[in-house]
Amino acid sequence: MNAELIAVGTELLMGQIVNTNARHLSRRFAEMGVNVYWQTVVGDNPGRLSDAIRLAAGRADLVVLTGGLGPTTDDITRDVLAHVTGRKLATDRAALEKIRRFYEERRMPMPESNARQAQYVEGGEPLPNDTGMAVGTALEHEGKLYVLLPGPPREMEPMFDRYARPWIERRLNGELPIFSRMLKFAGIGESSLEAALEDLFRGQTDPTLALYAGDGTVTLRATTRAADRAEADRRMEPVVAEIRRRAGAHLFAEEDVGLEEAVVRLLAEKKLTLSVAESCTGGLLGQLVTSVPGSSAVFYGGVIAYSNEWKTKGLGVPQELLDGPGAPGAVSAETAEAMAAGLLRLTGTDAAVAITGVAGPAHSEAKPVGLVYAALAARGEPVRTDRLNLTGGRDGIRLRAARHALYRLWQWAKEKP
Repeated sequence: MNAELIAVGTELLMGQIVNTNARHLSRRFAEMGVNVYWQTVVGDNPGRLSDAIRLAAGRADLVVLTGGLGPTTDDITRDVLAHVTGRKLATDRAALEKIRRFYEERRMPMPESNARQAQYVEGGEPLPNDTGMAVGTALEHEGKLYVLLPGPPREMEPMFDRYARPWIERRLNGELPIFSRMLKFAGIGESSLEAALEDLFRGQTDPTLALYAGDGTVTLRATTRAADRAEADRRMEPVVAEIRRRAGAHLFAEEDVGLEEAVVRLLAEKKLTLSVAESCTGGLLGQLVTSVPGSSAVFYGGVIAYSNEWKTKGLGVPQELLDGPGAPGAVSAETAEAMAAGLLRLTGTDAAVAITGVAGPAHSEAKPVGLVYAALAARGEPVRTDRLNLTGGRDGIRLRAARHALYRLWQWAKEKP
């Protein structure tokens, strides 16, 4: 079965809200074995919405619309679908009574327009709304399936999961569900990873492979259809094993988790502790680490040493590194190493990571935007320092610098017994 998702609302087109409903529905349909080949966003315009529904019905077996089920005049979804299918609107008496009771309990008069929220397309099944007022519709018409769902996620998600999904599943023709494995990489670019796996991509049939990049990480998705997760894993394992063999040095997780979570898990598993000293990232590395539940078991704390004075007073960076004739300056390998070593002495943690650089938009010390040094100091080991030449805006440079430091930390911890 092929599906198309239509999100209705001018506010989506104007960027005032984000269409998170598409993500929830797409994930659910993958579990069900339904292919989502198209996603459409259309404003609160009857003509354009009619065109979108007709186009979707011409190329998909199932059309799911979210939004536009409220009580106001711009909530047009149910009316337009009724018009397109040549049907009238009916009223769900139980839903109407629920709406009336809501106002009575609050001793407020019910606006007549709110009765619209109890309407559904005639000939279909009303879908109860356990967390709101507007009912949905599940309709079969001329060999096509239509589902209307409310726009607010707190209403849409339970309505779909509890009522719409079972209705759709009863109409499936034995499609096998779709299963995916998410392989997460760091310290390697998308194009370099693709080059290392080029023949696997070129010859893929089952499972299928897809790459997509984030800020400082790359995700590879392996996908197959199977009766259950165990069978899917058996199908995917030979390809995953080959990917692991070729690119395992960069593979930090085989599930959909962030690099910071993988690092915290590894540090906790090996009972290692961490502290961080940050200049250009301004606390972002510490924020990423502490966003992971349980990070208090491994994270000692951090220092934001933004000024040269604080680098000297707080971390013991020698003044001669920061200024004077021939000094390497605050943005240098020497300063990053001194920051990491000073923090290690100060905190006594197993590892200390330091970052200094130029995030932009202006140059600093006549050094280019994107030049970053990341250093890792560990007890009894020489300091490891990387020079990075990052591109993009200020926020992107800061995030990629922090993610690179996490990758180096993951590499270091992985080597520990």
